[in-house]
This record gives sequence, structure tokens and C-alpha cells, in this order.
Amino acid sequence: MEIKEINLDEVRHIHLMGIGGAGMSGLALLLKELGFDVSGCDMSYGFYVEKVAQADIDFNIGHSSDHLSRFSPDLLVYSSAIPEDNEELVVARESGIAVAQRAQVLSAIFDVRYGIGVAGTHGKTTTSSMIGLILSGAGLEPTVAIGGELCDIGCNARLGSGPHMVAELDESDGSFLCFHPTISVITNVDWDHVNHYPDFDSVLNTFESFSKNLRKGGLSVLCGEDGGVQSLLKMMEKDGPKAKVTYGWGDRWDWGATDIEYNHGGGVSFSVRKHGRSIGRIELSVSGDHNVLNALASCIVADTLSVPFDVIKRTLRQFKGAKRRLQFKGGVEHIDVYDDYGHHPKEVEATLKAISQIFPERKILVAFQPHRFTRTAAMAEDFAEVLTYADKVVVLPIYPADEPPIDGVTSHMIGDHLSMKKHPSFFVADRKKDAIDKVMSLVEEGDVILTLGAGDIADLGDILVKEIGRKNIVPRSIAIGV
Repeated sequence: MEIKEINLDEVRHIHLMGIGGAGMSGLALLLKELGFDVSGCDMSYGFYVEKVAQADIDFNIGHSSDHLSRFSPDLLVYSSAIPEDNEELVVARESGIAVAQRAQVLSAIFDVRYGIGVAGTHGKTTTSSMIGLILSGAGLEPTVAIGGELCDIGCNARLGSGPHMVAELDESDGSFLCFHPTISVITNVDWDHVNHYPDFDSVLNTFESFSKNLRKGGLSVLCGEDGGVQSLLKMMEKDGPKAKVTYGWGDRWDWGATDIEYNHGGGVSFSVRKHGRSIGRIELSVSGDHNVLNALASCIVADTLSVPFDVIKRTLRQFKGAKRRLQFKGGVEHIDVYDDYGHHPKEVEATLKAISQIFPERKILVAFQPHRFTRTAAMAEDFAEVLTYADKVVVLPIYPADEPPIDGVTSHMIGDHLSMKKHPSFFVADRKKDAIDKVMSLVEEGDVILTLGAGDIADLGDILVKEIGRKNIVPRSIAIGV
């Protein structure tokens, strides 16, 4: 994307196209709190639109150039899902209305503050959520903008009175290059968003460019355990000396986690070591090794800002997580239903590993919805490989997002690889209803159901909880977990 600066001092009314997305709705809420007149439109009325409506932001279904005459915006902001030939966007440009993408506007808010930017292919939402809550618990009143709703504050953006701003920075289209953090966190570097990045090297080079955006005197916080970050560290060394802190397992890195204990039924605890010295123990109510690493990153940021460890420890113990991150949806008849946003093989693997740590004796039934045709075409075998960790698998049709179909690319590609790997129990559904019916036919007492994906599978967990409540599930003789 073209990087250009936006001067919000010259703007009164801002209209957002795609306001129903997680990131765009958060920006809308921030702009409203900052005192701007805000309106927006999207193709459907979804969860995040409800949050926008509650803030008295005028919302329209569909896109139309009529919105421009109705609201007379000084600035039109559009999401990456809006095509450049959209009528509303084209007419705005022809009319001389300033036009910008979300990142350009958010960075105008971010760059005038003490910016803490969280980047990485996975873990951004949880890590930025943890940091935001710790700083709030320390009384620093940060501004927060993340890509998912934070369970603890019930929203995805909040304007704070303090100088700090915590933001989740999106690498999917390179838009994180608009931002200039004082502290940057890079959780991992992996190949994803294959519609924008042709290969891993292109992702790595973009993250290197992002690392150069650090403000003078700033700090980079990097997960040393990740192979992509290790490659990035070598590139950063060639670019010249920079202040950086690494984290991972043990004493190999500047900060490390040791003595990890997994709680039956959920949660994990670990000891924190700073430069080889133990500084205390952290208890999390969320689960998984990936969340241990996310918590370590948040510890480093908070410590850099002189937040006492007792505050860090207390806040992380209370942290409930972000919605759709291994979120418990309900339990009926000794069957528990969880939902997760994971849509990349490594995210799926981390989530399945976490569920297995929570319930080591129970069978896992996964309903997985592939996200985007391009990602499925590139990673079908990788998805099948990580799905073999589940006892039973139901694969839904591909959720296209904003992509047109690709000839021959369907969910059956994943099914074919599952067949080759001789998975004992899997089914590829051609309709969402077929997937629900199959899950209900496969589920047994004692199972854990996990719905996975970044599309409209988000409502499936609630549907399954209701369906299970109506049906008599066949018992089976196992030890049922708490």
C-alpha cells in the first residue's frame, strides 16, 4: 500500500467503509471518543456493528455513493476488503474527498503517542490485550486498539487519558509499515496471507522494514523461539545496533519461562527469569504454551515501563483472554464446546495442543472452517497434518472472505490429505448444515468440541450447545474431566 501521512487536524466528519470489521469498528470507536463526527457502512449487520451502533454512530447497510451526499465527509476511510473500483470509493476520489486506508488513520493517532505496537503472524490480539490490561491495572490509562474484542473490557478499542497507546499492527497487507512504535513486539514471523506475500522471504523482508520504523531510543521485543524471528534477528544485526530484548524458554534468551505447570481443566503457571535471575511466578487462567510466550512479551513491555511485578502478576492472573481465542461456549451432558479464531496451520496446532493439555484424557472433535481459497490451496496438506492431532474432524466449506473462487480449490483438498494420512474419523461437509449434522452424529459423552476458523463459524459453538442440550448423547465409559 502507498504510505502517506494523514492530518486529522483538518478533518471533522469521517466516514468508514467496512465499519463492521474488527479493526474498522475499533477505529470508529476511537474516532468517536476523540470527538469526530463518524458514520459508516458495511454489507451486513454483524457483531461489531452492534458495538458501533451502541456508540451512536450512524450505520448503513450496503455501499453507495449516496452516503457521500448524505454525510458530506471530509475523509473517507476504507478497509482492505473494499475493492478499488467500488462506486462509493471512486466517486469520493472524483469529488475531491480525502481517502485513506485504516492503518493510515490509526497510525496518525498512534504516532503522536508513546506507541506500543504488537506485530507478528500469530498472537497479536492476545499479546496486545495483555499489555493493555497490565498498563490499565498500573493506572497508566492507555489507549488500546486491538483486532478482537477483549473479554475483560467488552470492546476492541478504548481511548485512554495517558500518553501510551497499545495497538495490534496488521501485517496482512503490509499496512503495519505506517506505524513508528516506541516499543515494538514481534511474536513470530510466518508465511501467511498468500494473496499478498508470494513466499516466506517476502514476509521476512517486510518485517525487516517494519523493524526499521522503531523510533530513536526505542526497544524491540522479539520471541527468540520462533524460527522466522531468528532469521529476522540476523537481518537486524546487519542493519546496525538496535535496542532489543528476546524471550522464550529457559535461560537461552534475555527473558525466559521455566517450570511450566498445566492445570487440569485450564490454566497454566510458570516461573519468569530475567537475564538468568528468577523474578517470580505467573499464573494464567488462559491455556497453552503460546499464551506463556504472549505473557512473557507483556511482562517485558510492562517492566520496561517500570510497572511493578506484583501488578503484572495480578493482572495476568485475572486475564480472561480475547473473544474467539479458545473461548468456552458452554457445556452440556459432559460435553464441552470451545471456539477459536485459528485459521493458519500453526495456530490450529497451538490450539489443539492447548486443548490436549487442558483435557489430556478426553477425545477432541474439531469442526474446522478453512479461510480463503488462496490459503487453502497453499496449505491444504499442512492443515491436514495438524488436524490429525484431533480424534474426529469435520471440515466445513471454505469461507471466501473477499476472494473469488479458485477452480479446483475446495475443502476436499484437506480431506484428500487426511485420507492419505489415514485419519480414522473425518468428514468434509459441502454445507454448514451438513457439518452441524455430522458433528451431532459423531459427538459422544465426554468429548470436547472445538470450532476453528476466522469466518462465520463463530456462531457454530452456540448452535452446537443448543443442539446437544436437545439430544440424548450416548454415554461412553471414560473418566470425565472437570
